[in-house]
Amino acid sequence: MQHSTRRGFLTTSGAGVTGAALLTATTKARATFGANTVNVGLIGCGGRGSSVIQSFVSADNCRVGAVCDPDNDRAARLAGRLGKFQSGATPTVQDDLRRVLDDGSIDAVVIATPDHWHAPAAILACDAGKHVYVEKPCSHNLREGRLLVEAARRNKRVVQHGTQSRSHQLIVDAMQMLEEGIVGDVLVAKAWNVQRRGNIGHEQPSDPPPGLDYDVWVGPAEYVPFQKNRFHYSWHWWFNFGTGDMGNDGVHELDYARWGLGVNKHPTRVAGLGTKLYFDDDQQFPDTQTIAFEYPGDDTVGTRRMLIWEMRIWSRSYPHNIDNGCEYYGTEGRMLLTKRGKLEIIDNDRNRVEPMLKRDQRTVFSHQDDFLDAIRSGREPNAEIVIGHLSSSLCHLGNIATRLGRSLDFDPEREQITNDTDANRMLGREYRDGGHWGIPHGV
Repeated sequence: MQHSTRRGFLTTSGAGVTGAALLTATTKARATFGANTVNVGLIGCGGRGSSVIQSFVSADNCRVGAVCDPDNDRAARLAGRLGKFQSGATPTVQDDLRRVLDDGSIDAVVIATPDHWHAPAAILACDAGKHVYVEKPCSHNLREGRLLVEAARRNKRVVQHGTQSRSHQLIVDAMQMLEEGIVGDVLVAKAWNVQRRGNIGHEQPSDPPPGLDYDVWVGPAEYVPFQKNRFHYSWHWWFNFGTGDMGNDGVHELDYARWGLGVNKHPTRVAGLGTKLYFDDDQQFPDTQTIAFEYPGDDTVGTRRMLIWEMRIWSRSYPHNIDNGCEYYGTEGRMLLTKRGKLEIIDNDRNRVEPMLKRDQRTVFSHQDDFLDAIRSGREPNAEIVIGHLSSSLCHLGNIATRLGRSLDFDPEREQITNDTDANRMLGREYRDGGHWGIPHGV
C-alpha cells in the first residue's frame, strides 16, 4: 500500500523546544519544531497514554496540540505538564474526541483509550483525515478490526499498531535469522504470558467519581452502571470493555510469534481451553488459557504451521525465567526469544548457536519515530494496520474459543467462523441500545 503524505504539515512560526522526558525534570535531549512539524492529538490520558506520549513530545518536529479524556481534570494535568516541555505551548484540553478530530491543525492522533474505543475512535480519525497510532489490540472484536483496515485504505492514512516489538532491534534481528533458516523451517511457535496479576475483588455498582463523564467513557459499548473494579486498569478483565490479558499483554508475544512463524493470514482452526483457577473475583476473562491455532499452508506436510498460546496470570514460575516470551521450533533447532532482551539458539544436537546479529545493516527507529517517519515519507510503518489486525484477531478468536469451550473452523478470506453460529456472532459485539455516534458503520 502506498500512503499519501499528510495534507500539509503545520508550519510553526515560533519555533520551540521540548525536553526529552515528560514526567521528570531531566533534559537528556532536546527536540525542535520546524516547517515539517507533525501536530499530534492524544485521545486517552491514562497510564498508557501518558507513557506513550513521551516519545512523541521528545521527537524532533512533533508537537502535542491536544489531549482528550472524559476525566477532564486528568487531561488538564497532563496538558499542563506537556506545555512545560513545549516552551509554553500547552495542548488544548477536550473531553469529546470529536473536537480533536474536527481540529484542522491536528495531523495525527494517538489512541490510548480502553479497548472498546480503539477501533471506533481510529475509524473516525481516519475518516477525519488523521493518521493514527492506535494502541494494542487495535480492536475490541474481529469485525471492528476489519472495518479499521478498510477505513485506513479508504482514506489513505498511515495507521500504526502499538505492538512496539516490530521496532525492537533484537526482535527484528531474530526475525531475519529465522527467515534465513538458522533453525531450519519453523513449524511451531509457542508464546506465553506468565505473571501475577492482581485480584480485582467483588464490587457493586456505584456513582462514578467526580469529574468523570462516564457516559462518554462507555461510548458505543453496551451501557452498564459504573463499578469501581471495571474502571481504570480493571476494565481489561470485562467482556464489555476489554480483551483479557490475551489482548492486553499477550498480543505482543502473539504478534512476534506469528511473525517468526512466517504466517501472514488468519488461522483456519482454533482450539483451546481457559478458566479461572486462582482468582476468586469479578473478572470475566480466564486467568489460565491454552490455545492452539492451525495454519494449513497448501495442506501438505511441511507447509502446515501451528501457533500455541499459554497464559497463567496468577504465577511467578516463568518458563526459562521469562514472564513473556516465545519459542520457535524448527526442523534444525529452536530459538528462544523475548522482548526482555534474551535470545538463545540451540541446534538439533543441543549445541548453542551464536546469534548472527546484523545491526549495522539497518536502522530501526523507536516505534513512535517510525510512525512519524512513515507519515512524512509515505511508506508503510513497521506495524501497519493489517499486521495489527491479524495479530489482534488471534486474541479475539482465542477468547471466543475459551468462552464457548468449543473448537472453531475459520474462513480466513471471509473472516467467518463456519462451524458454529454462536461463535460467529461473537466476531462482532452488541452496542448501546438506541445507537451511538461512535458505532462504526457497517457492523
